[in-house]
Amino acid sequence: MEALKACFNWINVCVAVCLCFVSIKPEDWSRILATCACVMLFTGSQLSGPLAVEISAICENRKMNVAHGLAWSFYIGYLKLVLPRLKDSIQTFCDKGNFVLNCKDTWKLHILMPLSCTIPDELENEDSNIKFLENLPDIVIDRAGVRRRVYKHSLYAVYDDAKRPHHCVLECATPLLSLYEMSKESSAEFSTEDRLEQAKLFYRTLKDILDNSRDCRNSYRFIMYDDSEAAEDPHFLSKVILKHLQQQEKEEYSLSEGSEVQTDQHEAMSRDPTLMISNDAPRSLMSQQYTQ
Repeated sequence: MEALKACFNWINVCVAVCLCFVSIKPEDWSRILATCACVMLFTGSQLSGPLAVEISAICENRKMNVAHGLAWSFYIGYLKLVLPRLKDSIQTFCDKGNFVLNCKDTWKLHILMPLSCTIPDELENEDSNIKFLENLPDIVIDRAGVRRRVYKHSLYAVYDDAKRPHHCVLECATPLLSLYEMSKESSAEFSTEDRLEQAKLFYRTLKDILDNSRDCRNSYRFIMYDDSEAAEDPHFLSKVILKHLQQQEKEEYSLSEGSEVQTDQHEAMSRDPTLMISNDAPRSLMSQQYTQ
């Protein structure tokens, strides 16, 4: 059906109308009809492809540019600035006698990404097993005319079923809150289905951006989760976070274990060869008798 509509776009119709008012010899009609048929088939099969303006209009109508723009803005305006400085901030925090973040491999910003885009201002209100401890030392940057702009990161303790604390630097992806607010504005024409689609696209786009960023490497971890059934479990969020922290610990342990094996192999290969000397008299190989 779409291909049929494409055959009769406004350009083809205009050409057909013009031909009706032009005197053409009868013997030329066969060529004209054959040419028109080829053009219609070419257009209907969409081999010509949409124009750049048409692609832009499609993306705008389907709200496909929203998540893409939010992801790049979140990276350029925030993550690209703070992530390369995050470990220095944690180091300053630990130098003051705070030992809750002992493992440097976990010195990362854990970014929560709920698919519903519902983001609480205080995580303790979402789950009583999550406790705010304190903020890390401020990251201060001159930015866009603002002198000494301050960026903060918060340290949390997440308790498991045995009430053991697991510490991490934690925050939500604030652009998802923009998606949520857009879905509540009638003028935005942004449905709940659009919001879900854009939340997934935001994650994929941001992941692709950060995967190619050398400055931000090994300084973040996404925690994306479906919170559609979170209301049934008062400790849903803490369980999600703990699952990612445990997985992260296993990954870091596997990497460190692998690096130790590679180091041992490298040391073994780099040692000088040892000459083995035997005191036995030399014997000919032919002197050995084998029986079958």
